[in-house]
Amino acid sequence: MLYADGPVRSPAELSLVGERRRGHGSVYAALARGEVDTEGHHRLAASGSPHLAAADPVPHLRAEQGSARDGPGWPCSIVVALKTGRGSWTAPLDAVRLAPGDDAATVTAAQLRRVVGALVEFGHHRPDDPDILIVADAGYDGPRLAFLLAGLPVAVLVRMRSDRVLRRATLPRPPGTWGRPRRHGDEFVFGDPAARGTPQVRSRTRIRLYALARVRARDRLHPRLPHRSAWAAGEDGLPIIEGAVIRLQVQRLPSGAIPKPVWLWHSNVDLDTGEVDRCWQAFLRRFDIEHTFRMLKQTLGRTHPKIHDP
Repeated sequence: MLYADGPVRSPAELSLVGERRRGHGSVYAALARGEVDTEGHHRLAASGSPHLAAADPVPHLRAEQGSARDGPGWPCSIVVALKTGRGSWTAPLDAVRLAPGDDAATVTAAQLRRVVGALVEFGHHRPDDPDILIVADAGYDGPRLAFLLAGLPVAVLVRMRSDRVLRRATLPRPPGTWGRPRRHGDEFVFGDPAARGTPQVRSRTRIRLYALARVRARDRLHPRLPHRSAWAAGEDGLPIIEGAVIRLQVQRLPSGAIPKPVWLWHSNVDLDTGEVDRCWQAFLRRFDIEHTFRMLKQTLGRTHPKIHDP
């Protein structure tokens, strides 16, 4: 594939490359009998990775199913290392297929534990380094992902839908108050400005593509977890998973569309202005993973072979 002049649409085309002149049968026989050293690939991929990762579930479509991003197919959880600078290249670290019925957060958490363990093993993270920032889109439940990754040197930054409702921390009870103490404070409604309160952090930054970016951050907000699905109450009930909520509003979009606010949830609390700015700038870099998907599909022909065995 590296020696080919253009995209490789099928294994048979490899037999036409000058450095690999073999019959079609030998190419398919090699695929059928060959093996992939998965652990060796994990170690090699993690040996040169920075401290910023993005995770995203993406379906790898079969050729007869079209090219829609969210269509049916073989969904995989992809983890890549994001890079700084003007380029949009990423370093793919790991890919795990999501089987029918799998919980995306559970599978991705186990995947990230393996990736983070390799990063620590190769010396990319030391005890006194900042946390590795895990950036994900709204397809993931940020609080649950942070709960499953507890104990690792990571921080989770996930976009939330604009119709979410979180809860504030409870206020101290006055002396002599009777009754069971409250577990949740007042509501924080994303779509209701009157219910947001005063932000703890304010920031204004001018950036080339979006003009003026206004940022507001509120601290110690948590979701009210349901007694169903993936959550199971322990002896002390459901956990309280606090984090910081960041609202990003840009002045314009490169496409000319009307910009809408972006809501981000960060698993750490008590963020200062510099940490808040790093968070929303890191989320903007998450879009680099979309360029990776496009290269895998259009340039490397990832979705063109009609594979019958998943």
